[in-house]
Amino acid sequence: MDMFEQIKNHEQVVFCNDEDTGLKAIIAIHNTTLGPALGGCRMRPYGSVDEALNDVLRLSKGMTYKCAAADVDFGGGKAVIIGDPAKDKHPELFRAFGQFVESLNGRFYTGTDMGTEPEDFVYALKETNCIVGVDEVYGGSGDSSIPTAMGVIYGLQATNQTIWGSRDLHGKSYAIQGLGKVGYKVAERLLDEGADLYVTDINQGSIDQLVSKAKSMGAAIKIVSGDEIYSVDADVFVPCAIGGIINDDTIDQLKVKAVAGSANNQLLDLYHGLKLHEKGILYAPDYIVNAGGLIQVADELYEPNKERVLQKTSAIYNTLQNIYLQAENQQMTTMEAADRFCEDRIHSRSRRNSFFSHMKRPKWAVRQ
Repeated sequence: MDMFEQIKNHEQVVFCNDEDTGLKAIIAIHNTTLGPALGGCRMRPYGSVDEALNDVLRLSKGMTYKCAAADVDFGGGKAVIIGDPAKDKHPELFRAFGQFVESLNGRFYTGTDMGTEPEDFVYALKETNCIVGVDEVYGGSGDSSIPTAMGVIYGLQATNQTIWGSRDLHGKSYAIQGLGKVGYKVAERLLDEGADLYVTDINQGSIDQLVSKAKSMGAAIKIVSGDEIYSVDADVFVPCAIGGIINDDTIDQLKVKAVAGSANNQLLDLYHGLKLHEKGILYAPDYIVNAGGLIQVADELYEPNKERVLQKTSAIYNTLQNIYLQAENQQMTTMEAADRFCEDRIHSRSRRNSFFSHMKRPKWAVRQ
């Protein structure tokens, strides 16, 4: 395929090569109508450059929609580093990456993603101001799982309101797949609200800790193993682990009335959103529900403020309610309604070339 045909829907794609450090990276800027591109940097031992390019193009486009949905002043971008995060990481690699980010002159902001950690970007921060999501000791906003989990809670409340006419979380049962940083916080909040839980996770320690909390509260919780989570008699399925879990096999097993969780790319393919719709299962588009972390890192540019982030995150409730309503009124899936919502928001704003010069750079990011 002709390279320009492959990237025709993207504004800019940068191939970054530094022989001294071994850095091989690709930065993709999809759309900057709403502001500078924002997206994490993942590190994977891709099998080929084409595989890495396809991944970064797909992910950067997704970030455009996610930023539009969250109503932050950023467009969509993404970066990938080709390499094994278990053995190829070193400080100079990330300093070199930071230099390439800096060369984009504020068009792209990035931070941690799959295969990278906030500590990696402390080195990139020495070369560029355009790093977000670092630890609080470096002036960042810290743990983004807190607003992400709150976004899931707002998503569940909006879903409950749509189905049962009340945003209350108690009196309903939830099947939570994954008790990581986000999933565990969601589970805690649901227990506090008096909900019944089915949970599964590969980490027995997280399960034991949650069971102990449930027992102390007299709450109902049932542990299931692996794929059993898809077939439990819960009201809502809450995926908080890997993507691609809504597929032909799992949809046939689902008995829930809705799916709403924090996992990225939950639908294996877009047509699975239609299959959920045909089965009468309400789907909360993942990039709407899990936007709390994005809201936090975007907010860092105006100096970290946890209260402001949580206030902005609360808008997920109204956004999701509007998408559900639009999907019903226009007889479309909720994914189609979400995409149209984001496209309308992007198209309603003209490109402002002066935006970047007025963007407030973070005071804490001082190059060394």
